[in-house]
Amino acid sequence: MHRLTKEIKRFLVVGSLAVGTDWGTYYLLLNVTSHSPAKAVSFVCGTVVSYFLNKHWTFEQKRRSLAEAVRFAAVYATTLGANVLVNKLCLLLLPGAVFFAVLAATGTSTVLNFIGMKWLVFRRSALSYE
Repeated sequence: MHRLTKEIKRFLVVGSLAVGTDWGTYYLLLNVTSHSPAKAVSFVCGTVVSYFLNKHWTFEQKRRSLAEAVRFAAVYATTLGANVLVNKLCLLLLPGAVFFAVLAATGTSTVLNFIGMKWLVFRRSALSYE
């Protein structure tokens, strides 16, 4: 299987697991705290799952790097901003189209996240490609 195809498939699986972790943690925490703290903690949990699974399984990186973790946080912050912006723009252009707005925002951030993870966060040197 071509490396890019394999990485895209794995990235989508990891994304589903990260979202599941986020949502599951959120609903569990609602039993002991209010919405905002529950959402903050659940988002962090989903992000941690995403980082480690994408690093070790999707992009098969073995090196340890603080710079890599910083780049990951920057990509996630940027794509979060893009997600919110696309959602807002869709709702301004199509008021009431909440499902479409969420779908467009999620699709946009998913594509940007993959690009950022592959070519900024977990990039390989030119010598490491097969």
